[in-house]
Amino acid sequence: MTNYAMKIKNLTKKYGDFTAVKNLSLDIEKGEIFGLLGPNGAGKSTTIRTCLGLLSKTEGEIEILGLDSHKDAIEIRKRTGYLPGEFGLLDGISVYTYLKYLLRLSSVKSDEKLKDLAKRLDLDLKRKTNELSKGNKQKVGVVQALMADQEFIILDEPTGGLDPLMQQIFYEILREEKEAGKTVFMSSHVLAEVETVCNRVAIIKEAELILNEHISTLQDMTGKVLEVEFRHKVDPSAFEIEGVTDIEVDDRKIRMTVTKDIDQVVKRVADHRVINMNLSTYSLEKLFLRYYSNGGVVENEKEGVAIGGGVK
Repeated sequence: MTNYAMKIKNLTKKYGDFTAVKNLSLDIEKGEIFGLLGPNGAGKSTTIRTCLGLLSKTEGEIEILGLDSHKDAIEIRKRTGYLPGEFGLLDGISVYTYLKYLLRLSSVKSDEKLKDLAKRLDLDLKRKTNELSKGNKQKVGVVQALMADQEFIILDEPTGGLDPLMQQIFYEILREEKEAGKTVFMSSHVLAEVETVCNRVAIIKEAELILNEHISTLQDMTGKVLEVEFRHKVDPSAFEIEGVTDIEVDDRKIRMTVTKDIDQVVKRVADHRVINMNLSTYSLEKLFLRYYSNGGVVENEKEGVAIGGGVK
């Protein structure tokens, strides 16, 4: 039995002379939440739709749940829940009627999970589909992707239109799906949600994959962020030492990224009177922006090597 829910090898999708996805390779392990990160137009939706056979690939190989994505497309869809980036609804029927109709297309007979998801997401099943706000339409999309209890869940920009409270509930639901042994593959341009729920993340830039790594590994490679508020103004040059980068000054506050030997930094801090001090993980958002501004290469000063420039 394979340990991978999805294996993509050298996937390329072209529209004439335009390349939407170029030579993309990645593996998604069973039981993980995997995030495909990139701005709109980077190639995320094209990758997902090609994997599901909704678009024909130009080159490459795609295997989902041990099956060929082209030859076994029907069997794959039976075992896969999918939320497209642009989710459409039939007008003039109740939400429950619509979802129940979709549920009948699966092998699941009980609507218990359908109702439970709707309750948790505060979705009124009695409402007509044409009366729904954008956020409630997205809730319908989330419910239909999860209600049939399939083993592989593919979500394209799943939180679009959801308010912050509903986003948090959605993240809780995803974690529960993972604990139940499900695999989740989600695309997003919302950096915070990828950092919150994903085990691994891949960054796609201009149709090419430029990074594929565990979240914890990325945060370890990029160091910690230290923010210190001093009682008096302090000369920031005191912290211009090896392993310290991105020094920012705001009156009596100094913020810096520490990539190694934090002990020597704390000793420098101790030379001054401190009001408050906070140490946090490096933001994935900053990492993402550095990838896009540095041509896909971020210097890992902790190890003296570069991250990026290819797929791990």
